[in-house]
Amino acid sequence: MNFDLADHHQLLRRTVRDFAEQEVAPVAEELDRTKSFPYEIVRKLGELDLMGIPFPERYGGAGGDSLAYSIAVEELARVDSSVAITLCAHTSLGTQPIYLFGSEEQKLEWMPRLCRGERLGAFGLTEPEAGSDAGNTQTRAVLEDGEWVINGTKQFITNAGTDISGVVVITAVTGQQDHSAAARSGDRPEREISNLLVANGTLGYEQGEPYRKMGWNASDTRPLMFTDCRVPAENLVGARGAGLRQFFHILDVGRIGVAAMGVGLAQGALDQALAYAKERRAFGRPISKFHAIQAKLVDLSTEIEATRLLVHKAACLKDLGRNFTLIAAQAKLKSGRLAVRAADEAVQIHGGYGYIEEYPVCRFYRDAKILTIGEGTDEVQEIVIARALGV
Repeated sequence: MNFDLADHHQLLRRTVRDFAEQEVAPVAEELDRTKSFPYEIVRKLGELDLMGIPFPERYGGAGGDSLAYSIAVEELARVDSSVAITLCAHTSLGTQPIYLFGSEEQKLEWMPRLCRGERLGAFGLTEPEAGSDAGNTQTRAVLEDGEWVINGTKQFITNAGTDISGVVVITAVTGQQDHSAAARSGDRPEREISNLLVANGTLGYEQGEPYRKMGWNASDTRPLMFTDCRVPAENLVGARGAGLRQFFHILDVGRIGVAAMGVGLAQGALDQALAYAKERRAFGRPISKFHAIQAKLVDLSTEIEATRLLVHKAACLKDLGRNFTLIAAQAKLKSGRLAVRAADEAVQIHGGYGYIEEYPVCRFYRDAKILTIGEGTDEVQEIVIARALGV
């Protein structure tokens, strides 16, 4: 068992860290305050081959692995979560379904542009009545004359409404079993759920106004509406009726990225708190010399290191082709809670300054909470973990 990163992983970490500190950190506060999407940063991420890290070079990707991807996400979230979630949602949720389940034609059409960051990908799963109960999808698609006619709404969708958004893969009900049979058995009718690819600009597909959010203010999050939206029959992603199985797998993959975000935010909060504690003086000495402050820093440092190893294990299991559902859910649950706690302690160590927007920990505090909700709430992670444990 080797806990040292390979040379190419270490090089990637240094590259992304330098980029985050030199290109992202100087503008993060302004982007957050003005709620501006980071177009220039995304362009540069594409130029560095970071928008398609885990995908093969033949499709325009960087040919990296899941561990490399998690490292890059962590380093971005260490400085700014809005940039990190833009890359994370694009890679794990937007591009991944096309790569894993799409036809060769779909891959060749979309993946090169997505991997270069020329276009952003999005994943349309969540609906007003289908959040944690993701199988309760109400959006419907009917096959008519060689086209899918889509009607429904999605909400809390990332990356779908920017000037460079290219495509969204959505879940939709494409068929349903006999209601009377379900009623006799006492079960909810089994619906045939499939995934469909919808390009931006398609007639009948509209993006709503962006939400006013607590955090992640420089990322794009909004509702989507489909009104008699027609796409070709070949826009079906994977097998018809396989949508439920597909998106559960996509969520497993996505949890590695979100868990890496939690570690990154926690590390960034610790970095800021440690630097401030060394500079801030009280009673004639730096507050880092007081045991109460030291205890907070020591505990966070220990928890972050343990959680990072959990995230790396989930990524490595995926790269080995082994089942990673349990570890990914554990990593996501642990890292989200740690991010909230680390941001809270960082603000506490900063005292009154931690409540001032000019200090990054204030932004970290607002950005952290969503990590216990998005990509499956903590309560959903507990269900996933319990099932994996056989209870």
